[in-house]
Amino acid sequence: MFYTYVLLSKKDGKFYTGYTKNLKVRIEQHYKGQVESTQDRGPLELIYYEACLSQKDATRREKYLKTYHGKAFIRNRLKSYLTG
Repeated sequence: MFYTYVLLSKKDGKFYTGYTKNLKVRIEQHYKGQVESTQDRGPLELIYYEACLSQKDATRREKYLKTYHGKAFIRNRLKSYLTG
């Protein structure tokens, strides 16, 4: 399994989207500041993830979630969570 995930930066309020084979380890790396692209954006919170059967599907989904429509999908899907 591969996972596409979305983190919310508590610092700037923006999303970070990625994919991984081992979700637990990757999220811990983000939380500990071991990922260059998010090390200055913490604290971070995992707000969404999807399981995919192949790396190709996970990367395709990651690319979609990084688009305007993908971000709108996340905001709509998590509307009550994001608005409090």
